[in-house]
Amino acid sequence: MHTNGVRAPNEQKPLQRADEANELLTAVKGLVVDFIKQADQDALQKADSRHQQQPETDPPCNTLIESQSPIKLQKLLDFSLPEHGRGRDGLVSMAQIILKYSVNTWNQGFLDKLYASPTPVGLAADVLLASLNTNVHIYQVSPALTVIERDTCRAMASMMGLTGPWAGGVSQSGGSAANQTSMVIARNNLFPETKEEGYGGRRFVLFTSEHGHYSVEKAAQMFGFGSKAVRSVPVDEQGRMRPDALDAAVERAKENGETPFYVNATAGTTVYGSFDPLDEIADICQKHNLWMHVDGSWGASVIFSEKQKYKLKGIERADTVAICPHKMMNVALTCSLLLGKDLRQFHKAMTLPAGYLFHSNSGEEEANGTEHTNGETPVKEYWDLGDLTPQCGRRGDSLKLALSWIYYGTSGYAAYIDHAFDMASYLASLVSTKPNFSLLSENPPPCLQICFYFNKQSGRDAESRNSRITEQIKDDLLPRGFMIDYAPGEDGKFFRVVVNGQTRKETVEALVIAIEAVGAGITS
Repeated sequence: MHTNGVRAPNEQKPLQRADEANELLTAVKGLVVDFIKQADQDALQKADSRHQQQPETDPPCNTLIESQSPIKLQKLLDFSLPEHGRGRDGLVSMAQIILKYSVNTWNQGFLDKLYASPTPVGLAADVLLASLNTNVHIYQVSPALTVIERDTCRAMASMMGLTGPWAGGVSQSGGSAANQTSMVIARNNLFPETKEEGYGGRRFVLFTSEHGHYSVEKAAQMFGFGSKAVRSVPVDEQGRMRPDALDAAVERAKENGETPFYVNATAGTTVYGSFDPLDEIADICQKHNLWMHVDGSWGASVIFSEKQKYKLKGIERADTVAICPHKMMNVALTCSLLLGKDLRQFHKAMTLPAGYLFHSNSGEEEANGTEHTNGETPVKEYWDLGDLTPQCGRRGDSLKLALSWIYYGTSGYAAYIDHAFDMASYLASLVSTKPNFSLLSENPPPCLQICFYFNKQSGRDAESRNSRITEQIKDDLLPRGFMIDYAPGEDGKFFRVVVNGQTRKETVEALVIAIEAVGAGITS
């Protein structure tokens, strides 16, 4: 109570967090919007291919990255954690420096990795999620986000053909985490005694293609199988796992007294973007009673496209599927899901009694689960999602996918992905018509990577000369506003360019011109 404008002695000072949040968000918003605007303006410059033909001494203005060595960048950042807070000015000053020396993934020239900038709606969704700052491990503290995660994962699983009464999924901290979690779920369901007793005398083995992601081997190391338990299955000329070779490898393992239990099929490999033949792999898994996991971290998003989803034929037969909407769908990092045909298997594999966290809703009900009837089938719904995953701390990343899906709709994402594939095909066609380029990818490419050499060498030391040319061009493209990557090959390192749903036709044209311009001055 106030008397003549004087605060009573015991009266608390009113909270002003909303005003402080408004002030800081407004300041940072201005910096972020300018950051994006720079990338948008740069896109117009890239559309004018004459800029890419300028000599090295007069490169175009580059808003992609101000590249520095780690040691020099450390000095430029002048980063320190103060004893006394620097307040708003200190925060804004540091934000300006971070933006100045970071890669602007909104830039059209960022064609380096299997992700790019988020869409504007993804950015807005991430801000909303950060403001909630809730842990999606138990329903009590995250009711809305729990329901949204469950229903969003179920909708995605349904698109994959995982439509049983217990189908669904949970978010994960990344594609590697999703693959790792699937391995534990497989082991604990196929061999439930291992959850408490360990492996005993069994020698477990698992299978993935020669072009599969390294996370499978890393998981094998983490879970005590060891790297040698991972059997690398040969691929065909298109980079797809050979079913006959998989079947033979499983038979050999059995003959050697080993215990095969898990197959990792890939929908969109990291380098070439190849899709393994899922139907044929499913036949072999069924034959040998193996868990079938599909690592669709990169390519499973093609399920939205009527033109491309045929590449996932057979995915409905998988036990688990990993997908990362932060890749092809440009949802803000990170957003990864592990989908499954039966969430009871997730719960069986992961649940542990933790009375301080997971509470039953009544004296008769098991903790974390309510039952209802779906037709004639009793269905258990799991609401404490932390009991289905390795994590206790869980960010509500599914919200970013949900809001983006609401914003664009299924048809909007179909058009977005179709455009990305059109750009991949267009770049592959451009490369194939240029005499100094050697296209390695199929045309059209199976996914959004386009792999090729420039001025490919042959004869003595060709491998090292090709690698040197590729590395030099990659470095020389940075001042011109293009960041692309390379991968090792039998004939040396080659370019791997990754387009996305926001890539413009003019951008890929300018990239080809820029490669020709900088490559002309490089001798083999």
